[in-house]
Amino acid sequence: MCGIAGIFHREGLKPVDPARVAAMTDAIAHRGPDGAGVWTGPGVGLGHRRLSIIDLATGDQPMLSPDGRICVVFNGEIYNFRAVRAELEAHGHVFRTASDTEVILHGWRQWGPDCLDRFDGMFAFALHDADLGLFLARDRLGVKPLHYAELGDGTLLFASELKGILAHPRFRSTPDPRAIEDYLAFGYVPDDACFVAGVRKLPAGHRLLVRRDLPLPEPQRWWDVSFADRATGSAAALEEELADLLRQAVRSRMVADVPLGAFLSGGVDSSGVVALMAEASGQAVETCSIGFAEAGHDESRYAEQIARRFATAHRSRTVEAMDIGLVDTLAHHFDEPFADASALATYRVAELARERVTVALSGDGADEAFAGYRRHAFFAAEERVRGLLPSGFRRNVVAPLAARWPKLDWAPRPLRFKSTLEGIGAEAGAAYAQAVGVTPPRIRQRLYSNGFRHAIAGHRAEERWERLYAAAPARDALDRAQYCDLKLWLPGDILTKVDRTSMAVSLEAREPLLDHRLIQFAATLPAGLRLKRGEGKYLLKRTLSRWLPDDILYRRKMGFVTPVSAWFRGPLADTAAALGRSEILAGTGWFDMPAIARIAAEHRAGRSEQGRLLWQLLMLEKALPRLF
Repeated sequence: MCGIAGIFHREGLKPVDPARVAAMTDAIAHRGPDGAGVWTGPGVGLGHRRLSIIDLATGDQPMLSPDGRICVVFNGEIYNFRAVRAELEAHGHVFRTASDTEVILHGWRQWGPDCLDRFDGMFAFALHDADLGLFLARDRLGVKPLHYAELGDGTLLFASELKGILAHPRFRSTPDPRAIEDYLAFGYVPDDACFVAGVRKLPAGHRLLVRRDLPLPEPQRWWDVSFADRATGSAAALEEELADLLRQAVRSRMVADVPLGAFLSGGVDSSGVVALMAEASGQAVETCSIGFAEAGHDESRYAEQIARRFATAHRSRTVEAMDIGLVDTLAHHFDEPFADASALATYRVAELARERVTVALSGDGADEAFAGYRRHAFFAAEERVRGLLPSGFRRNVVAPLAARWPKLDWAPRPLRFKSTLEGIGAEAGAAYAQAVGVTPPRIRQRLYSNGFRHAIAGHRAEERWERLYAAAPARDALDRAQYCDLKLWLPGDILTKVDRTSMAVSLEAREPLLDHRLIQFAATLPAGLRLKRGEGKYLLKRTLSRWLPDDILYRRKMGFVTPVSAWFRGPLADTAAALGRSEILAGTGWFDMPAIARIAAEHRAGRSEQGRLLWQLLMLEKALPRLF
C-alpha cells in the first residue's frame, strides 16, 4: 500500500520541478513510511511513498521499463500478479523484480489499457508512456482513491489524497457549494463530487488517458457490475459455488511478505473472513476488535466468541466519549468533511492492528453485495406497498400526509411513522435516496441561509441516486438499490473510511468480500437468495453456517455504530451547544446559526434525534480551516 502523486504538463514539455512532486508526496507520507521516490521526464513528474508489502528488497517506485520510456507509480496490490507474470513471461517478457508493480509495466506493454481486465486487485496507478501520454486507472470497486485537478495552463495534478493536490503551490482551493449540500445530505462527499472546486475523483472502475496538446477527456468506464442476469442452478449448487469463491477471495488476500491479521467485529462478515483465514493458515490468526462502553453498541463479546472458536491471537480495546479528541486527527486524514462516526472506531482498530501487523483483512462489502443492510428489508417492504397503491393515491394522499406527520423521535416506535410514509409516498428511486441519507431536505433547508440556497442553484443531493437507480442494469427494485449502493455508498463512505483510517497508521486493509468475481456472482443471485423473509445475506449466511454458529449468523445486526447521540446528550453536551456559536460555521455564510443552536438544544433536551447532524456539523467545523 502506498501513496502516489504527480504533475503532467498537457500543453508542451515544460520541465517539472522535482521538489514540487516531492512536496505533494510528502503531504501523504503516512501512506508510505518505508521509502520515497520521484522521477521526472520532459513535461512529467511522478512521485511515490512506499509501504513495503510485496518484494521488500526490489519493489521501489517510481519504476521504469528497461528502455526508460514507460514509468509507473502504483498504490495497492495485484493479488494475481504471479499468474499474470507467468502469462507475460510466456510472451517473452523478462522481469527484474518479484513485485506486482513490474507486472503493470509489462502488462501495459503487452496489452495497453486492456491490461486492467487481467488484474485482480485493489489499485490506483499512474503510468507515463512517452509515446501516448499519462494513463490513470482505478480498481473496479474503488478500494483505492485517486484525485486529479487541472490548472489554468493545462497542467494536470493527481494524488492519492486531496492534500497531495493542495500541496502544489499554484493550486488555489475554494469550496464547491453543491458538495456542501451533498455532504449534509449523506455525511460524506460522493465520489462524483469534491468539496474543493476544480478537483475530481477518478470514478471506480474507470480509466483516463491524457494526451499532450489535446483537451482533457472524460474518464472511460472499464468495468461495471450487472444485476441484469440471473444465475441458474439449485440453491445447494449456488451455495457450493459461493463457498469456493469465498475461499479463493480470502486466500488470495493472505499473500504478503509482512505480518498479516484481521479486523474482527463479531458480525457475520468479519467472522466469516476470520474463519476462512484460520482454515487456510498454519498458525494463529492475529485479530483485533473495538468495543464501546455503551452496551447497546458493544459487540466485543461476540468478537471474543469467534476468537475462542478459531483460536486466534486476539486483542481488544474500548472506545469512549473521551476519544472525541480524535476528531482533529480524522479531519486531517479525510481532508473533506466526513461524518460517518464509525471512523472513530475504525481508526482505533487499525491503530491496534498496526501494533503487530502491516496488513489486515476486513469484512467490508458483503452488506452491499448480498443485501445485508436493514434498509434493504425496509425498502423491499415499502416497494411491495407502493406496488399495491395507485400512483395517484400515493402522490395525492400519502405524500401530503407524510409532509404533515410530525417527526416524533421521542415517541414509541409505532408512532414514529414519518419516514415510512415519506418512502411510500415517493417514487422508488427517491425513496431509496431518502433511506441512505443522513439529513433530509426538510432539515437541510431549515439550516441554510438565504444566500446559500441561492448559491446551490437548485442542486439537490438526492438526484444522483434517483438517476442512477433509474439507469441501473437491473431486474427489480432490490437490484437497483444494491447497484446504487455499490456505485455511490460503497466508494464514497465505506471504502473512503477504511482507506483513510488504515493509511493514517500505515496499515494496508484488504477487503476479500469485494473480490469482483464474488460481487458479480452475488449480483446474479435471485432476489430471494439475497433477501428472504426480511433476512438479508440469506445465501451468504447459509454458506457460512458450515463455519459459524447460529447466534453469530442470525443475531440482530448492530453495525459498527459509534454512540454519538448519547455522547451529545452526556459528556459532549457542551460541544453540541458550542456549534450554535461556532465562528467557523458562521463565517461561511452558509448557515442560519440560530437554527443550529435550536437543533442542538432540541437534541440535548431529548425532544428530537439530531446526533448524526450534530456530528456532521462538528466534522465540517474541523475540516474547513484545513481546506481553505
